[in-house]
Amino acid sequence: MSKINLKEKLSLFSEHWSPKVISELNDYQIKLVKIKGDFVWHNHSETDELFLVIDGEMKIEFKDKTVELNKGEMYVVPKGVEHRPYAENECEIMLIEPKDVVNTGEKENDLTASNDVWI
Repeated sequence: MSKINLKEKLSLFSEHWSPKVISELNDYQIKLVKIKGDFVWHNHSETDELFLVIDGEMKIEFKDKTVELNKGEMYVVPKGVEHRPYAENECEIMLIEPKDVVNTGEKENDLTASNDVWI
């Protein structure tokens, strides 16, 4: 294992809403993703989901509130909680979640990304 430079890894792709795996920790994957615009309402019934903002600003909308995250801030969405992330401008984030988690939860649509894509 060698050190990982997050900015270097982020420079390797430009598409939005398509998480890229950069490392694994036990049964979890560390992923980088660029987001912009609206995502879909979804949940992950079997796992929590960690969002860590590397650069930019994003929001996570819930049925009863909206959480705003800025550079250097993180939030853990509890398992089973329906949410919708979005960002007005491009935002770079890190996700930590178990292997094989589908980004759109149980809903498959045009934003469902291929899983286990490494950079």
